[in-house]
Amino acid sequence: MSYLSDLRAVLQGRDFRRLFATRLVSQFSDGIFQFGVAGYAFFSPETQTSAASVAAGLAVLLLPYSVLGPFAGVFIDRWSRRQILLIAPLIRGALLVVAAALVAVRAPDFWFYGVALGVLGVNRFFLAALGASLPHVVPADRLLMANAVTPTSGTVVTFVGAGAGFLLRGVFGPEAGGTALLLVTSGVVFVMAALIAATMARSLLGPAYDPDRPQAREAVRNVLTGLVDGLRHIAHHRRAAAALGAMSTHRFMYGMCTAMLIMLYRYYFTDDAEEALRGIALVLGTSGAGFFVAVLVTPWATQRFRIETWVPIMLVTAGVTGVALCAPFQEWGFPVAGFVLGVTGQSVKICADTSVQRDADDAYLGRIFSIYDMLFNGMYVLAAAFAAVLLPMNGKSYTVVAIIGLGYIAGALAYRAATPSAPRVAQSA
Repeated sequence: MSYLSDLRAVLQGRDFRRLFATRLVSQFSDGIFQFGVAGYAFFSPETQTSAASVAAGLAVLLLPYSVLGPFAGVFIDRWSRRQILLIAPLIRGALLVVAAALVAVRAPDFWFYGVALGVLGVNRFFLAALGASLPHVVPADRLLMANAVTPTSGTVVTFVGAGAGFLLRGVFGPEAGGTALLLVTSGVVFVMAALIAATMARSLLGPAYDPDRPQAREAVRNVLTGLVDGLRHIAHHRRAAAALGAMSTHRFMYGMCTAMLIMLYRYYFTDDAEEALRGIALVLGTSGAGFFVAVLVTPWATQRFRIETWVPIMLVTAGVTGVALCAPFQEWGFPVAGFVLGVTGQSVKICADTSVQRDADDAYLGRIFSIYDMLFNGMYVLAAAFAAVLLPMNGKSYTVVAIIGLGYIAGALAYRAATPSAPRVAQSA
């Protein structure tokens, strides 16, 4: 199990442990926050949910990562990263208190969503600073290990945070006051990340002084031209382009699944908001378990198959099993489908990461991964908006299930057609 052995190896460094703890605490808080927003937006007893509101809620949760992500590095390369890790949680904590107050007084939703966007925008800078800080706390020969274990650990802890949010909602109550307490709790936990960051020296995490670094305005302009350059570069590297296409296919279909799932649990399987939330929590839990299983299975599988073979296998598996489990519209099928999509989707992502890193030139990787992040979140939100047009109020739509199944299979065929043939070799994701 390379994940566990890699984690043990990198945890030997004291500075890495502090940075890693900062990440884990912050992403645990993020799980509580995301659950709080989802519960308020989709499962509040006082409000009615529509597919359009699902799309809007997902846009609030994800678009800051797509829009701000490429530009975050401009400032992270100019400001003390340790100070970002120290100050950003305090700003986010204050914003969460404001959000909690807006919920408690039942202010118009657009005020709440505006503050939520601010919270997530601050978090985007925080996570980017964590990533940029990693080379300063890990020896060069262990950097690959650290890059492998930290995002996975963060994702798992976010799911754990969402589970904690679910339990706390049971304690605080589903009403507006309970949601407000949940948001305040998330803010308090996030401030703990600042306390951990404060144990690191201000100069530890960089950035290093660079007299030739361009001014911020010029750097922002360079980001825009860099994204265009990245698109041109990826267009001439078929494997990397196909990998981005496969990842985008999964995220689009997964976004449609999410919108359909929320509406089904809210209005088809039950008319009780709390029972619906428990059902959604179960599906998210099985999906999170699938994410973790993919981390263990994918390296083993890609040592026995070419990545170019494993990716379409996973996409077809997702399409076929998704239709088989969801088309009967029985509640038992959706947690199982969540697990399958967790395994297949995370496996596709791991393979896509590896394909891009292997096939694209190193000088373009930063720009390409910025495009990657924009596609990863943008396709998910776009899919939810598309599903909003097709889904009935109760979420039961054979058309949407068919589109999801056929979309996965079409994505697999397109991926195989786009990737050049090559002799079979043992590869590791």
